Amino acid sequence: MSEQALLVDIADGIATLTLNRPDSKNALNVAMRTALRDAIYGIRQDRSVRAVILRGAGSAFCSGGDVRGMTVESAEDGRNRIDDMHGWIAQLVDLDRPVIAAVDGVAYGAGFSLALAADFVIASSRARFCMPFMKVGLVPDCAAFYTLPRVVGLARAKELVFTAREIGAQEAKDMGAVLEVVEPGALHERSEQIARALADASPVAFGLCKRALNLSLGSDLRTLLELESATQGIAFTTGFHREAVQRFRDKAAPLFTWPAA
Repeated sequence: MSEQALLVDIADGIATLTLNRPDSKNALNVAMRTALRDAIYGIRQDRSVRAVILRGAGSAFCSGGDVRGMTVESAEDGRNRIDDMHGWIAQLVDLDRPVIAAVDGVAYGAGFSLALAADFVIASSRARFCMPFMKVGLVPDCAAFYTLPRVVGLARAKELVFTAREIGAQEAKDMGAVLEVVEPGALHERSEQIARALADASPVAFGLCKRALNLSLGSDLRTLLELESATQGIAFTTGFHREAVQRFRDKAAPLFTWPAA
């Protein structure tokens, strides 16, 4: 593989972002963080991209931050280091298109957080997840304070953070952090199947649903009912909706189908 820290491949509307430092289990260094920022900002502006897959090169997804580059001279330096990532992490969490994380091997620390930023995590049977920050006297980053409790619940999130214990793919699925567990050889094909299926959904309806769901746990009933009315009004006007209704009347094949296959 090339020496690029991140490989970006866009084909048939699917953007595949491959973390490409296999010798370090795809640890996040400055070059990779910068490349992720540029790729995510670019995808956000490119409406031809209808779905995104995150994956790791080699036998790991991401082992977390690159420890060799973690020298911090002051609290200000440390805060800036993390704050510099918040722009693209927030853009990824709120990206109005499907994001699938294909996790093989380790997803540790920021790697676990990066997977949680996706809509769905597809894991190989040998995947391992961990929030190891307590072992080195740090706190979770890359939006884990936001995503982890929403995905697994507050009590389970506390357990994973406070104990820094590793969990396997099946336990992660049982917690709700993983959608499906597949054999390693089927991981990328299955992730692509799901990406292709979700890419066929209405881009407007998908984006509206995703952003409303991201707001749901921090909003009251009245706010969400108002959001529902406004977003449904937009969705009613789309060409996708009109064609889908016509296909239903004509008993033709639907535009969007599930399960992915």
